[in-house]
Amino acid sequence: MTDGQGPAPVDAALLAAALRRDSADLELYAGVLSATLADSLPPGAVRVSRRRSVARRLAGREGPVDGLDVVLGEQRLSLRTDRGRTTGEICHEVRGIVLSRRQVGLDEWIGALAGSLADAAASSARAREAVERFLS
Repeated sequence: MTDGQGPAPVDAALLAAALRRDSADLELYAGVLSATLADSLPPGAVRVSRRRSVARRLAGREGPVDGLDVVLGEQRLSLRTDRGRTTGEICHEVRGIVLSRRQVGLDEWIGALAGSLADAAASSARAREAVERFLS
């Protein structure tokens, strides 16, 4: 849906609702979110860390996601899970230097991610693709 002047702007509230819809199982949510974002955003924008036991390493299997960092512009959004507890962090980062850091709950983290993705979708086809995956 365009008006002849480019793609329609993304509704950040609608995107946040779509991002929240599967957040009940946090371990599964982090895994799905990381895979979708990593496939759609530019290389290096998404970093995923996994918890791997010795048995998983020997079997050549990936462990469950225990950390996710999404870097969009000067904002780094980090999500960590540890023993069923999830913590979010929003950082303002310029050239690798963290200027501010704020601990947030999952709802606020998802809202910040939705806003950053909506902003990025306005100027990037890959970010717009990521947004459209969540909205469909």
